[in-house]
Amino acid sequence: FIPLKAKHFEAYRSGDKTVEYRLYGSRWNEKTCRIGRPVTLSKGYGKQDRISGCVRSFVRMPFAHFVREFKPTLTELYGENPGDIACVGIDLDSSDKPKGSDE
Repeated sequence: FIPLKAKHFEAYRSGDKTVEYRLYGSRWNEKTCRIGRPVTLSKGYGKQDRISGCVRSFVRMPFAHFVREFKPTLTELYGENPGDIACVGIDLDSSDKPKGSDE
């Protein structure tokens, strides 16, 4: 179960977003995010807007890797140097993919 802000949920729904970035740790690691594990993306914690999918990839990356593209957002969320970032690739179930998407 992955609760998301509305803009990120809509980006998954439209197909613009396929990877979730979270702090690497006890909740977000290779064991909890194993490839093939089912996931539910939710707009906030409500039950109305949900998308089903599965984990397609997992990569542990150092925070420094995100300096150029994501640093302002990640720094705002987690501080100056929070440690490693879990990059969780998510494939949506075919019924939840945007129309015309072949991926």
